[in-house]
Amino acid sequence: PSRYTYPNLMEKREFTISIPSADYVCEADFFGIASGETTDKFAATGLTPVKASAVDAPYVGEFPVILECRVSAVTEIGAHTQFIGTILDLKTDESVLDAEGKPDRSKLRPFAYDPLQVEYFTMAASAGKAFSCGKKFTV
Repeated sequence: PSRYTYPNLMEKREFTISIPSADYVCEADFFGIASGETTDKFAATGLTPVKASAVDAPYVGEFPVILECRVSAVTEIGAHTQFIGTILDLKTDESVLDAEGKPDRSKLRPFAYDPLQVEYFTMAASAGKAFSCGKKFTV
């Protein structure tokens, strides 16, 4: 475990997950490539660190969805360590909610990394209705 975050996770057993919108793809990319040991990522990107209310860890103030978690399991997987967390608090900016108060992915504009193309892609379009489109096949 050579990541700067690893000792903090092992000691505090708490963490946050800050989910950005596509507006912040370059800032999120920088957070993944720069080391917190040598770089103040918040200062470098101009993003705002906010003290979480349920855990002893910061989150990114500009990101619309925040999960505050406590480590519930740690598994060594080769050269990596997998941390499983229990969500203690969820914060969602109202600007990404629909009229019923549910997250609206077209407003949130989440994105995912495609390692084959080495690129980020948004996930706003529907590919099919879950538990419905597969009903055309019989078992």
